[in-house]
Amino acid sequence: MTTARPQRPRQAYRRGGTEPALPRETIGANLARVASEHPHRDALVECATGRRWTYAQFDAAVDEFARALVGAGILAGDRVGIWSPNCAEWVLTQYATARVGAILVSLNPAYRVHEIEYALTQSGTRLLVAASRVKTSDYPAMVAEVRDACPELERVVHIDAPDWPDLLSEGSTVALAAVRERAATLSPDDAINIEYTSGTTGYPKGATLSHHNILGNGFQVAEIQGWTELDRVCLPVPFYHCFGMVMGNLGATSHGAAIVIPAPLFDPAATLRAVHAERCTALYGVPTMFIAELALPELDEGEYDLSSLRTGVMAGSPCPVEVMKRAIDRMGLTEMTICYGMTETSPVSTQTRREDSVERRVGTVGRVHPHLEIKIVDPATGDTVAEGAAGEFCTRGYSVMLGYWRDPARTTEVIDSAGWMHTGDLATMDADGYVSIVGRIKDMVIRGGENVYPREIEEFLYAHPDIEDIQVVGVPDDHYGEELVAWIKLRPGAADLTPTEIRDFCTGRLAHYKIPRYVMIVDSFPMTVTGKVRKIEMRQQSITHLALPPT
Repeated sequence: MTTARPQRPRQAYRRGGTEPALPRETIGANLARVASEHPHRDALVECATGRRWTYAQFDAAVDEFARALVGAGILAGDRVGIWSPNCAEWVLTQYATARVGAILVSLNPAYRVHEIEYALTQSGTRLLVAASRVKTSDYPAMVAEVRDACPELERVVHIDAPDWPDLLSEGSTVALAAVRERAATLSPDDAINIEYTSGTTGYPKGATLSHHNILGNGFQVAEIQGWTELDRVCLPVPFYHCFGMVMGNLGATSHGAAIVIPAPLFDPAATLRAVHAERCTALYGVPTMFIAELALPELDEGEYDLSSLRTGVMAGSPCPVEVMKRAIDRMGLTEMTICYGMTETSPVSTQTRREDSVERRVGTVGRVHPHLEIKIVDPATGDTVAEGAAGEFCTRGYSVMLGYWRDPARTTEVIDSAGWMHTGDLATMDADGYVSIVGRIKDMVIRGGENVYPREIEEFLYAHPDIEDIQVVGVPDDHYGEELVAWIKLRPGAADLTPTEIRDFCTGRLAHYKIPRYVMIVDSFPMTVTGKVRKIEMRQQSITHLALPPT
């Protein structure tokens, strides 16, 4: 008699399919082809100024700027920085640099003097295209302050000054054939973009991305949403980040869809006005943006007609289940998707599908993208864990960056010898391949020997009727090692919540060690310009506010 051998648990590994095929073109060639197919459709709409371009007009404008870059002596591989909030010139710079093979250096509009000096110097930026002023930032004065420290920076052109038309005029003596000849020498595998990651320690790292990286990823994100030339995408997310320039701009132009810029910086009312006026079918945003839009009283009053909306992406930070449900119910985003990724992976690795159940679309970050591999590994051993177990999310394939610019040492810290990108995110994978992000390895709290994932507690507390938004961090504790602090933003008119009331709400539904010991009622969270919560700052502020001993 033989005894059946028990089956080993299935490993948390998946490989994406091979359809749809990846575009094997440069960004410039892809735009030219799509523009020839849809010449009269809207390509770009800037709501703040009323300017708009058809695809034929946009392609011609990109050629005009590309000729100017050649006339200004910009060579393939030269770095051209763009330091500006969202505007039409940002998009033109993105596509014109790609057409002539220059590497676009995407610079955060919130950078202060020491940050812009570092990015310009580290990237070796030769030409900087910049706004003149953003909020209280005087860009010309800031550039003047750092210019002597940036030896490779030869020229600065301000978009809203005579510099811009002066630069464009330099293309008048350059034949379009010169641009075409340059374009013919370019490869889809050439570096075309440097994006600086917002590091929590040390200086930012410049993720270096190719045409193939970002055109392919933008195309796949849009394909999964079902975009065609009939779609119109509202992009309140910043272009300097992959969310805007890749998932938004390249996703749109690779399908002949329209890019709609609602405002230079995020404004919830301007965003919904743009959806209303331009009949947008897709809307992008990080969770905090959707929270702000859903909080507008005009939304309840019926001032905005959002009936054209059907799809979009909520990503950039963990997406609260309740916020996603409200976006579907109140904004008509019935085909809304959630994406997961990071700058170093162009950015998206997993995405929910339009045909997924609501439970799948609000409870996971989806399944693997086509042409990619993903796995969940034990951070200590590197072994692939079983389905259902938590571990570090890793991905491999066309979307993984070329490396960190001029920083091979830090590149090898995150991309292993087999080509796997180690993200630092903790995740689980279910039997159907759907991934859930449970936190960052660095965010995980160890309380009395128990691993606590703040994301789980945040999702639970979002269901409290008085809580509009919540973030949970760990702080040092003499007895347990770490304790939990809940930062809470209340709904308008709600009374302050006490730790006792939070404990009562959690008792019997969360394990005792997951219940926050401390509660801080706040009006806002420390944020990056892209809407990501800066938990490292929250931890330090919590320690100071609660007068706790430092780590």
